[in-house]
Amino acid sequence: MFDTLSDRLSGIFTKLRGKGRLTDADIDATAREIRLALLEADVALPVVKGFIARVKERARGAEVSQALNPAQQIVKIVNEELVNVLGGEARRLQLAKQPPTVIMLAGLQGSGKTTLAGKLASWLRGQGHQPLLVAADLQRPNAVGQLQVLGGRAGVEVYSPEPGNGVGDPVQVARASIEHARRAARDIVIVDTAGRLGIDAEMMQQAADIRDAVNPDEVIFVIDAMVGQDAVRTAEAFRDGVGITGVVLSKLDGDARGGAALSVREVTGQPILFASTGEKLEDFDVFHPDRMASRILGMGDVLTLIEQAEQAFDVDQKEKMTAKLMGGEQFTLEDFLDQLIAVRRMGPIANVLAMMPGMGQMKDQLAEVDDKHFDRVTAIIRSMTPAERTNPKIINGSRRARIANGSGVTVMDVNQLLNRFTDAQKMMKQMGGMMGLPGGRRKATKSPKNKRKGGKGGGRSRAGTGARGGFPGGMPQLPPGLGPDDLAGQGLPPGFKLPKIDFNKLGKGDQRPR
Repeated sequence: MFDTLSDRLSGIFTKLRGKGRLTDADIDATAREIRLALLEADVALPVVKGFIARVKERARGAEVSQALNPAQQIVKIVNEELVNVLGGEARRLQLAKQPPTVIMLAGLQGSGKTTLAGKLASWLRGQGHQPLLVAADLQRPNAVGQLQVLGGRAGVEVYSPEPGNGVGDPVQVARASIEHARRAARDIVIVDTAGRLGIDAEMMQQAADIRDAVNPDEVIFVIDAMVGQDAVRTAEAFRDGVGITGVVLSKLDGDARGGAALSVREVTGQPILFASTGEKLEDFDVFHPDRMASRILGMGDVLTLIEQAEQAFDVDQKEKMTAKLMGGEQFTLEDFLDQLIAVRRMGPIANVLAMMPGMGQMKDQLAEVDDKHFDRVTAIIRSMTPAERTNPKIINGSRRARIANGSGVTVMDVNQLLNRFTDAQKMMKQMGGMMGLPGGRRKATKSPKNKRKGGKGGGRSRAGTGARGGFPGGMPQLPPGLGPDDLAGQGLPPGFKLPKIDFNKLGKGDQRPR
């Protein structure tokens, strides 16, 4: 969604590189370009004015004039102000002292309220809660049926005493659901309400009546991030008419300019609680202003990537892999398959790679990444016998032909996979050596014949070898205008550099960094 804005900001910061100091003219020109970029992204004009005023004031202060690298300080200021515009810190749901906690969803028709209700219920269930979904949208055709399907997928009970499609009293349904939740020992009640194609008095009155009937702890406005300024105006109307306590951004995976996401927090005064990025129940997470600002500036989102990896790799699998490394055992194709399946559980590979620092410059290459290549690799490994997965050296010509026929690929594809796997094995050995584990490469000792640093016996590993960050051959490179200090808050090591990989050919051949 923020690709266009990210590209514009990256271009602006690139122009600042190499400047020993910034004049007032440089600051004014930069602020002017940032203002145009935000306006083109459909950010509300009052938000843009306040943002630019704060950036200019700080840019003329001591933190830039006395800095060794003024350009990096400007990037730092813009990043911090973006975080402030987006809300500063992530806010969690406010739970009632005495359950059940009541969460009321409000918004226009088509904003994704019902889908969001299912996602929120699934997420809360994963957090250890026992949520109850309430079908109080009795107007939209099949709204009740849709919520029942989503509840079934999420493994959550749906309270739906009325069939909907214009039949039933939504206020009475919402009121009765609270008592049902107490009897069924549900600690959170999520009330899905009706919307309209536009704001009207009847819809606002019904939402207010449901609010009065259930006395919700949270009134969450679901905003379609693709609508633009209309969504912000609608949020203001719900804030004044119903009284919202938080916002959820839906459809963040769309190709809109993203102005609503940058405007809604400052315009409504209410925090963004969650972000929804797709149709699946898993495409939902807590909204972190600092991580979203990092994505907009092309700095990646390492923390979200780590969290997704922790969810995708189960505890037993991690313990098994750790035990293998500690015991000095060989990294096998069976392990390689397990790792590949776990990575695929994290979502589309292009989305996973996009969270890494520096990938903002490779949008075109990421767009060409095809997950089918990884599925083909999985098919090849699954066509092997257990013995072949454990010891690939026994895979001779006839075995390669059998594996190729069994997985529907060519013998060349099998050969390329085995070559890449050999490289992966070497990388795992290097990791073992770096960690001081058994079976890893031993640290070289100084030779008495060559005492100079960096000599043949110096015992120093080459920079860039190893697998720090998972990149054999080099560390990822920063986007234009960013330096190591800009990533300090992201928990990344200085000097992070991206390998030169043609993602368009990823999975088709040997793509080792040159």
